[in-house]
Amino acid sequence: MNNLTAKLPTTTPIEIPLGYLNIMGYIDESKVNGPGCRGVVWVQGCTKGCSGCFNPDSWFFDINELISIEELANKILNNPQNTGVTFSGGEPFLQAPALAELAKILKYRGLNILSFSGFTLVELQSKNAPVGSQELLSQLDVLIDGPFIETLAIHSPYSLVSSSNQRVRIFNPELKNQLNWARNHLEIHVSKDGSEIFTRYWG
Repeated sequence: MNNLTAKLPTTTPIEIPLGYLNIMGYIDESKVNGPGCRGVVWVQGCTKGCSGCFNPDSWFFDINELISIEELANKILNNPQNTGVTFSGGEPFLQAPALAELAKILKYRGLNILSFSGFTLVELQSKNAPVGSQELLSQLDVLIDGPFIETLAIHSPYSLVSSSNQRVRIFNPELKNQLNWARNHLEIHVSKDGSEIFTRYWG
């Protein structure tokens, strides 16, 4: 297939079947993506296109891995080490209705929920917010909001934000004393098929 006929990646949101998420990846037992030990869900698709983004492969909206909310909830809950879950991406709020449903299931079982977003809290609370934003916000214990701005980057392994414009919003006071996951650690997770996922907190 030559360059003239090759299919270009989809850069605008597409319809995802009801009850499903389009994810880029998932790992269990991460200790560098939020308080405690947690599952991490990277959703597929983002419209921000931040210069210097650590995960540009997550920008495109083509279907990468469709997984039902029920299956993903079971995957997270079946690992007793997980005390919480982190939504990253990609842009989680572009799949807010499905993530809100997932969060409800997990919170009912006692897990805490953290989400990153390239939108600010003000944008997510506005009438122009992505569909389902209020519903997802209502389920969050922690929100780290704001786009990554390369010129404002904070190059410290101990920072909870990647650029100085971003904010850590604590909605659950019980987690105020657990904001200590930013550290100079790299995790390597090996999946059943032998592939490796590298993750760290990019302060």
